Amino acid sequence: MRRPTFVFDGDCAFCSSCARFIEHRIRPDADVGAWQFADLEALGLTEEQVSSAVCYVAPGRATAGPAAIADLLRRAGLIWRAAGAVLGLRPITALAWPVYRWVARNRHRMPGGTAACALPPGHPARAG
Repeated sequence: MRRPTFVFDGDCAFCSSCARFIEHRIRPDADVGAWQFADLEALGLTEEQVSSAVCYVAPGRATAGPAAIADLLRRAGLIWRAAGAVLGLRPITALAWPVYRWVARNRHRMPGGTAACALPPGHPARAG
């Protein structure tokens, strides 16, 4: 069975900083990597999907945005699993999407972000 994979935007300094935090502090039982270096076809993902939100792929399951983060957290230590369980509740996930989209639109302003992280006008993640 293939390990689950969490993919993020490796061209974004903020996203890369978050990925390093995930790998070093959360330490999930999953591979964490930039979509630019992933075999998207093997993961069953498209460039449009991965450029719009983080994605989590496990056998028989693929999620994006807050649901992907919840799935990833459920593959980590006890406290993180609990946080993932809460975030994975449908009402919480639904409430988390607007926050996720706001962060995506403003990632160049986040700690570790740079002007290069800004999404271009018309980018799918800028919607909402």
